[in-house]
Formats: sequence, structure tokens, C-alpha cells
Amino acid sequence: MENYRIEQHTLKWQICLRPLVILLVTMAASSTQIIEAESSAIVPKDQARYDHYRIYNVQFDNEQQIELFQKLEEQSDSLTFIGHAREIGQKLSILVAAHRVADFADLLATYKLQHRVLTYNFQEKIDRNMREVLPENVDVSKYDWQHFFHLKTIYGWMDDMASKYPEQISVLDMGSSTQGNSIKGVKLGKNPANKAIFIESGIHAREWIAPATATYIINELLTSKDARIQQLAKNYNWIVFPCVNPDGYRYTFEHDRMWRKNRQLFGTCRGVDLNRNYPDHWNTTGSSSDPTRYDFAGPSAGSELETQRLMSFIREHVEKDQIKTYIALHSYSQMLMFPYGYTKEHVANYDDLQEFGKKAAAAIKTESGREYVSGNLYETIYPSSGGSMDWAHAEVGIPISYTFELRGPPDSQDLFILPAVEIQPTASEAFTAIRTIVEAAAEKNYYK
Repeated sequence: MENYRIEQHTLKWQICLRPLVILLVTMAASSTQIIEAESSAIVPKDQARYDHYRIYNVQFDNEQQIELFQKLEEQSDSLTFIGHAREIGQKLSILVAAHRVADFADLLATYKLQHRVLTYNFQEKIDRNMREVLPENVDVSKYDWQHFFHLKTIYGWMDDMASKYPEQISVLDMGSSTQGNSIKGVKLGKNPANKAIFIESGIHAREWIAPATATYIINELLTSKDARIQQLAKNYNWIVFPCVNPDGYRYTFEHDRMWRKNRQLFGTCRGVDLNRNYPDHWNTTGSSSDPTRYDFAGPSAGSELETQRLMSFIREHVEKDQIKTYIALHSYSQMLMFPYGYTKEHVANYDDLQEFGKKAAAAIKTESGREYVSGNLYETIYPSSGGSMDWAHAEVGIPISYTFELRGPPDSQDLFILPAVEIQPTASEAFTAIRTIVEAAAEKNYYK
């Protein structure tokens, strides 16, 4: 009888406690789901991170230091060189992985290299930059030059502008990329008598300011009330491709903000530097035959689908559309450069291109106070071969050819991670430079 009472008492407690147990289990499961949801929202999957990576700016004072850093670049995959060690007096920025900071600092002290630490935690800049990106599905009416945008949004905005201004602008498509993304652009102006200006940007995926500048130029040509810009829109046709490396550009948003190349697969690694892949003195200087390197020129000249698309487009349109100017937008270093990249040899119209470039740099200085330098690419930044600008000038015969390196300065603390607040002034001064070059070239009858 006593055992029966105990069993009855226990059963009552079990019945009373069962809802509480169910509630606690449910709350625990819900909490787990919330934590998992929050984690997935905060940390994207398969995202490269640069926590506590440092940017060093080093100066080479002797040949021993130069040789040392040339070997270091070849041997280490934990150091990202922004350029190559070449000459005494040169300053070079290097992104150093967190686990190599101590070794690198010891190397600097041992070999007595002058240096500065520009950034102590590079990931903070990337995190800030990603907060300046509007969602991929944002309404195109929200498109502006205070944020960065996904490829899909850029293309949607171009389609929208073509529907708003059908008499002035049409959407172009070069064809698909290595991974099947369209390489889309626009043509502004439909007067067959006009000469054309071709603008290419985004060939290096991480240089987000370049596509942003290209879309700014499109918008200005369509909507500006400035009489000088209206004259440019009236007197010339404009062909603008904001992103000629769409696969790489997408990858910088989804996986690695510092990705530069296209996404072609080579065994265990990916990517060709498309601005080393053109068939003009291909892979002769300033490029690599190693697929793991950031400046890999590809397995052969013109090997990449993106390169082939652009070459075919230019060849088809250079005479039909009378393309007389080729502008390639890049970042960073604040430079206005013309051919050649592979040699010190001067192009036939070197003096004119130098004159136009200096006028453009002066115009930027007047507008924003920013210092840009101008000169041929080989002498101004570093030797490189297989670039689109050299190909357009030498192989296709486009006389006015420039590569712009946009903001920031050569010792930028941001490298390619330019803050969104810089978009509008950077794009404006770039367009001012283009306008100045075109007007100066017109005075010398380049567009006759």
C-alpha cells in the first residue's frame, strides 16, 4: 500500500513537470536555431579573412635589400606584394599575414630596411567596406555613388537607364565569361559621324572603384546639366564596359575581397591576370608563368575567354564605330599612363600623350587638390607586358590610349579597399581627366 502511494505521488509530479520539461527542451532548440541563424548571417561561408594582417610600406636603399625581397616574393605565399622589388629608392607596399608578422619585422630589423606600418588589422577595412555594399536585390532606383554594388545590380541599373533613355543609350553584350556570366556594357550616342571613346574597367576584380567610376561616367553623360559634359555626349559616341572580369568581381563579393584574376581553373589553383594576357609582347616582363602568382599571364597569349571577347569586340567595332580613344580604369596610385608597359621605347605620339596627360593631371589638381602623375606606364609605375592598353594602341591602332590608376596615393593605407565616401570625388576627377584628354586631342585633330 505504501509503495502504491509513492508511485501515485511520483506519477503526479511527472505529470506536473512534463509541460515544463517540454517547454525547456523547446526553448533550448529555439535558442540553438537562433544562434545558428545569427552565426550564418554574420559569417558568410567560405569567406577569406585578413584578421590582423598588416600593410608595411618598405623602402629599398641597396641592391642586397632588393635581391632579398625578390627572393622573398618568390618563396612566400603569406606575403602579398603590391608590385615587385626593382630599384634603389623604390617604396613598396606589402600585405603580411598575421602569422608572419614577427618574422617579417625581424627581417626588416636585420637588414635595416626603412619602413612604415600603414595598417595593423586589414580585416577591419574589409568589414567596413562590405557594410558599404547594398544588397544584390536592391531596387535599381536606389543606385548611387555612395555605395558599392553587386554585378547583378550594375547590370540591372544599365538596363533601367536604357529603358529610360532609349534614344541615347543601348545595352551591349560581348558574350559570356569563363563561368558563364555576361560581359555587358552600354553605348551612348547614335550619331554615325561621331568618333567613339571606349572605356574598359574592372579587369582586376578587387578594384571596385573602377566599375563605380564607369557607371558614374555613364550617368553623367546621360543626366548632367554641365554644358561641357553635354557637348561630350553630343559630339562623341561612348562605349563603356564597367566590368570586363565579371567572374572575379563576383568572387570578391562572395568569397575573397582581395581577389584579382579571373576564375579559370589550373589544377589546384585558379585565375589569370587578364591585364597580362593580351597578345602584345605577352609574358616578356612584369608577369609570371606560375598559375599561383597574382600576375600569371596565362598558358598562352590571348588564352582567356574574357580577353578573346574584348579583342573580338574591339576588332569588330574599331573602324565601324571609329574608336579613337581607349581608357582602362584601375586602382590605385593616382596615375594617368599611356603606352608602353613592356619597354622604355616611346610611342610615335609620345609627346602628345604626355602633354594630354599632364593637362589632365593639372585639371584634377584644380578640381580636388589630388596629385596625379602622368607618363608612359613602363617609367611611371612598373614594367608589365600583355596589357589591354598596349594591345589597343599597338595592335589595333587606337591612338589615344591610357590606363588610369585611380585613388588612393601610392602609399595608401586602404590599398584597393577604397571607402565609399571616396567614390563620387574619385569618379568625378577621373571624368574630368578624360574630358581634358579628349578636348586636348580634339585640338590636335585626333578626331577628324
